[in-house]
Amino acid sequence: MQIEPLYTLSGAAVGLIVGLTGVGGGSLMTPLLVLGFGAPAATAVGTDLLYAALTKGAGSVVHNFRGNIDWRVVRLLACGSVPASALALFALSRIGVNSEQTSRAISMTLGIAQLLTAISILLRARLLKLRAARNAAPAGGVAIATVAVGAALGLLVSLSSVGAGAIGMTALLMLYPASPVVRLIGTDIAHAVPLTLIAGVGHWGLGSVDGQILASLLIGSAPGIVIGSHVAPRVPDRFLRSLLAAVLFIVGLRLVAG
Repeated sequence: MQIEPLYTLSGAAVGLIVGLTGVGGGSLMTPLLVLGFGAPAATAVGTDLLYAALTKGAGSVVHNFRGNIDWRVVRLLACGSVPASALALFALSRIGVNSEQTSRAISMTLGIAQLLTAISILLRARLLKLRAARNAAPAGGVAIATVAVGAALGLLVSLSSVGAGAIGMTALLMLYPASPVVRLIGTDIAHAVPLTLIAGVGHWGLGSVDGQILASLLIGSAPGIVIGSHVAPRVPDRFLRSLLAAVLFIVGLRLVAG
């Protein structure tokens, strides 16, 4: 298998941004593959899903070791996301992943997911303040809402590879105001692993995963994330998140407009 330097460099760049901000993996990688390298939308989504499953798998191991995962919440999310992901993959298999209709639908979904991610990043600070003032809702209502959030993420992630990070985290912040933020981060990452793995394997079965691109991206992303994590404390968080949100907003509009 031949490694493509440009893809490796792109993986390193995206990994650097993820290390700096904690978000932006799928939100940047998938549109980069579509708009930057001209990859078919379905191939970009499928390849990025397996890329995310492998990279987030390592992160979930670390969070689990530190006790930062609420497995009950992970199970509730999965109860919604796994069936929704299966439904989305079934629909793709019936329509055909390489059809013009599918490509347009995926690009539109990806663009909307980009816009939602940008909004969630911009509103994160305000949501944290609102969260601090909220009282916990009844447990039964929160459980149902968590399953519903999981279902929405399952559809969104399977069709666009975007949403498991920033959007999922934003929902968890509002649903579980009493839970420490670091525990919700670990929970969000842990849930993203089975979701992206199932969706990625489904895309692999549909023929919409490029193994050569996947390997090239993985080689670059690991050092990028490490470097970004070390540099992050020296860079203003507000500046980084504002810049990332602006980029995602522009890319989202570009994808929606076609």
